Amino acid sequence: MGIELLTGVLLLCILVTFAMGAPVGLGLGGIAMIVGYMTWGDGIFNVIPTTLESTFFSFILLAIPLYIYMGQLLTRSGIGDAMFNASQMLIGKIRGSLAISVIVVCSMIGAMVGIIGAGIMTSGSIALKPMLDRGYDKRLALGVIMAGGGLGILIPPSVPMIMFASSTQTSVGRMFIAALIPALITIVLLITYVVVSCKLNPSKAPIGNDAHDEMTPKEKFRTGRDGLFSVLLITAVLGSIITGIATPTESGAIGVAGAVLLAIVFKRFKREIFESAGLSSALLVSVAMWIIFGATVFSNFHLLMGVQNMIAGFTQDLGLPPIGVIIMFQLIMLLLGFIIDEFIIVLICAPLFTPIAVSLGFDPIWFGILMILNIEIAVQTPPYGFALFYLKGIAPPDITMLDIYRSVTPFVLIKLFVLVLCMLFPDIVLWLPNKMMNG
Repeated sequence: MGIELLTGVLLLCILVTFAMGAPVGLGLGGIAMIVGYMTWGDGIFNVIPTTLESTFFSFILLAIPLYIYMGQLLTRSGIGDAMFNASQMLIGKIRGSLAISVIVVCSMIGAMVGIIGAGIMTSGSIALKPMLDRGYDKRLALGVIMAGGGLGILIPPSVPMIMFASSTQTSVGRMFIAALIPALITIVLLITYVVVSCKLNPSKAPIGNDAHDEMTPKEKFRTGRDGLFSVLLITAVLGSIITGIATPTESGAIGVAGAVLLAIVFKRFKREIFESAGLSSALLVSVAMWIIFGATVFSNFHLLMGVQNMIAGFTQDLGLPPIGVIIMFQLIMLLLGFIIDEFIIVLICAPLFTPIAVSLGFDPIWFGILMILNIEIAVQTPPYGFALFYLKGIAPPDITMLDIYRSVTPFVLIKLFVLVLCMLFPDIVLWLPNKMMNG
């Protein structure tokens, strides 16, 4: 069987498997094993032990459960609410201030959780009701939660970045640093949109009375303290990587210890929180590791059969310039985001596309950040982006899918603009890591 026909068979099997509702990790791994046995014979089974060794025994991937556990501790102990309240108190009583707080804080919460779906649902459970209760336009409320919660995978520590670095043998630290400027640009543009749209249409964000006006000085101090220490913890996690004090995996352990310490200091730590955070983390990590294993088996089989040479030859036959090849890869990943989640896109596309991008003279870190930006957009794009259905799951019953489609559209366009900007001007991505990590 030729590689072209084999690729078509694999894609068809994926669509059928997903349509049947099969578990993603088992589905991808099973497809690789069945098709591999039919085309390759017993040799396909050698892929399993090598994949197990490269995934479950990877020091880099060990960071994933640590970051997820840190996020669960922070959100379940109420520290996420503390960050939200502190941000709202800091911004003050201006039109759209609550929406601005949501973008900033939900981005941080999404970063703590490290996964788009969990980030959006956690952010929405904290921020959606207060916005609707204060009379905010429902589309604005939904849109800023999707924008902020989804942005979490672009703000370190990010699970998809760790997976990209692991599958392409690139530096996690450089990936984390490279994402900072694109993330900052995105947040500034999102906040600018909120301010301008609320200025043009004041009914979107009534000012009303702020609960912080009725706080005593002691309560304001406690709110500011809790929010400040929460931000300092995230800064410490990232700072330990940037300064070289700790590896990304070690910084995850620092984050877990810091989250436990904050919960104890703020008198929020209870046995129930400890147990529920551990159970939720175990479930998320179990799902993630099965997806990683199944998708890696699938990807390794496809690579061994020569799909990389097929794609390289195909791009040469098209006669596209190097940047045209990158644009083609972006379009493919956007389409994939309609039907699969961020984990699978990274694990399938990163080892496939990155070597070709490098052979064309592009930096793998730059391409990795483009992939993360792309995935963030893809999974939030109507009508089939799976993150839209996470938002629907936490929204009130009167919120329709059409409301959600309309709410995310302007924010998706802003993120698409950032993706194009980073594509046209690579120094936006590469300047900071080259400056801080000596090229």
